[in-house]
Amino acid sequence: MDGDGGGAAAAHHHTRSPEDVFRDFRARRAGIVKALTTDVERFYQMCDPENLCLYGLPNETWEVTLPAEEVPPELPEPALGINFARDGMIEKDWLSLVAVHSDAWLLSVAFYFGARFGFDKDARRRLFTMINNLPTVYEIVTGVAKKQSKAPNGSSKSSKSNSKPSKQTNSNSKPAKPAHPKEDDDSGQEDGEEDQAYLCGSCGESYANGEFWICCDVCEKWFHGKCVRITPAKAEHIKQYKCPSCSSKRSRE
Repeated sequence: MDGDGGGAAAAHHHTRSPEDVFRDFRARRAGIVKALTTDVERFYQMCDPENLCLYGLPNETWEVTLPAEEVPPELPEPALGINFARDGMIEKDWLSLVAVHSDAWLLSVAFYFGARFGFDKDARRRLFTMINNLPTVYEIVTGVAKKQSKAPNGSSKSSKSNSKPSKQTNSNSKPAKPAHPKEDDDSGQEDGEEDQAYLCGSCGESYANGEFWICCDVCEKWFHGKCVRITPAKAEHIKQYKCPSCSSKRSRE
């Protein structure tokens, strides 16, 4: 352990394969799972209010420590302040929250390495497929992983929240996920209006699985890529996408 986020230095060797990055991912994930399951008492005590991060290390261990001081850090940093609301929450809920943030961090580290090593589309897909075949830390901590292996819809909570976001399917470009509106809505009362969000602003058809969609950054409507002539490849290069009607409004002013 040399204080560099554990093994970031390894990033300097070239010709690494998705399998190498996956091994690193799996080891860090194992460390985090230990912190949140077998070592949970110790982990809980170490998160005394201070802005701390939970790190999974490449040797399958974990540590709770202050974030890296260098800016930018050598590796993406975990969520700061895992002790957020620790004392105001039921322990189980707090652990699930840490698990969700840890899943996001593990993915960001893996894809950071992928970018560093110049992975192409197929290499990224291989990496993601290997990662996706493992249950998430969140699924392990909440016990969903066990239920899933027995019954596909073992937990009504998870199957409900997963029903819409499967829209993130086939493109990792930022615009292509009409997924987020559903996640903020626990009330379940606004379903009609939520579903509006998934109608194409151009042709009015709804979302079908696996299609490429893009969201206008101005009016926030979603469009079929094909309706607005944007391919996933084009979307990769668009920092801020404006739909045809927002673009023409702009030019008329």
